[in-house]
Amino acid sequence: MVQESKYKVGIVGGGPAGCICAYFLQNDCDVTIFEMNEPLKTLLPTGGGRCNLAHCEYDFKELAANYPRGEKFLYSVFSKFSTADTLEFFKSIGVDTYVQDDMRIFPVSNSSADVRKKFLKAISKVTFINEKVLRINSGEPHNIVTDSGSYEFDAVVISIGGHASYNMCQYLGHTIIEPKKALVGLLTQEDTSELAGVSVKLTEGDLLFTHKGISGPYAYKLSSLNARESFPYNITLKLAPEIDLQQVLNTNPHKSIKNVLSEKVPRSLAVYILNKLNINPDTKAHQINGSTRDLIMDSLNNFKLTITGTFTSGEVVTCGGVALNEVNASTMESKLVSGIYFCGEVLDIDGFCGGFNLQNCWSGGYVAAQAILCKAVC
Repeated sequence: MVQESKYKVGIVGGGPAGCICAYFLQNDCDVTIFEMNEPLKTLLPTGGGRCNLAHCEYDFKELAANYPRGEKFLYSVFSKFSTADTLEFFKSIGVDTYVQDDMRIFPVSNSSADVRKKFLKAISKVTFINEKVLRINSGEPHNIVTDSGSYEFDAVVISIGGHASYNMCQYLGHTIIEPKKALVGLLTQEDTSELAGVSVKLTEGDLLFTHKGISGPYAYKLSSLNARESFPYNITLKLAPEIDLQQVLNTNPHKSIKNVLSEKVPRSLAVYILNKLNINPDTKAHQINGSTRDLIMDSLNNFKLTITGTFTSGEVVTCGGVALNEVNASTMESKLVSGIYFCGEVLDIDGFCGGFNLQNCWSGGYVAAQAILCKAVC
C-alpha cells in the first residue's frame, strides 16, 4: 500500500515568524523554508544581542495597544497565542526566561545566539533551501519560482520581513501600504551637538541626545507614532513635570540656577536651556524673578524640537506592508488567494520597542500554522 504523501508547505523567509510557523507544522507536514541568508539571523541583534523575546503583558487587548498599526487585527491573533504561550514555547525548546523591571522578557542566558541555536535544533525536521524567491504562482498546487528552480506546495506562507517580499505580494494581487521607517532615531533642526551623550529619564521613557538629534526608547516610540507624518514636524518634551521651581529657588537661594536645575535634569541640558533663554547659568537663585522663573519652567516642560528626518541606521522596523483588510486575522490566510498565508513584518503591523515586534512574529506564525494544519489533517 502506497503511503499518502504529507501536505506540502513552502515558507518564504526563515526569520522568527517563518521558523515558529515551521516548528508547529513540521510533525504533520512536509515543510520547506526558503531563506537567502542564515536562518534566524535577524534574531541575533534583538535586545542588544540579549534577545528581547516578549513583553510581560498577559491581557491580549493591553498587549495589542502597543502597536500603532495593527492593534484591532491583533486581538484575534493574540487571543490564540499569548505572551504566556510564547514563554511556554521557549521553555519547551530549552530557553528559560526572566522579566526585567521594565517588563521586557529575556532568556536567562542573555544570548540571542543561544536562543537561535536552540530554536534551529527544534526545527530539525524542516528543509532549508538557500535560493532567492522571485515570485509565487497561485494555483492547485501553488508554485514557488526561485533563481534556481521551481517548487510546488499545497500552501505557501510569506514571512519575509520588510521590503523583500512586497513585489511577490503585489504579484498575487495584494495592496502594499507604503513602507516607512519606525523605531529609529530622529534628526532635529536644532543643533544638539553640545548635548551629545546626554540621557534624560522621562515619564514616557528614556531619551538620548546625539550629535544630530535624539535616540533611545522614547525617540523610537515617537518615530513609530509619527511614522506617517511629513517632515518637518514638531514634538514637545516634558523634561521636569514634577518640579516646583519656586520652592526649589526658595530652598537654595545662594546656589547658581544651573546647579539648581541640575538636581532635576542633566547639568549640560540645564546650561543648554539657560543659554537659549539668554540667562547667565551662574545667576544666583534669589536673583531669578517671577517672569524669568516662568520662562525656565516653560522651556523645561515645553521643550520643543523640530524633526527633519530619521537616522540612516539603528534599530529600524518597517511601518507598512500587506494591507490588513486583505488578510483573515483568524487564520492569517489571504482573502484574495486561497492557500497563501502571511505572518511577521510583511504585514502592515508594527509595535513599540520592548519585545512587541517579536511577539507579532510568534503569534502570527502560530496562527498561520494552526490554520494550515486544519486543512492538512482535518
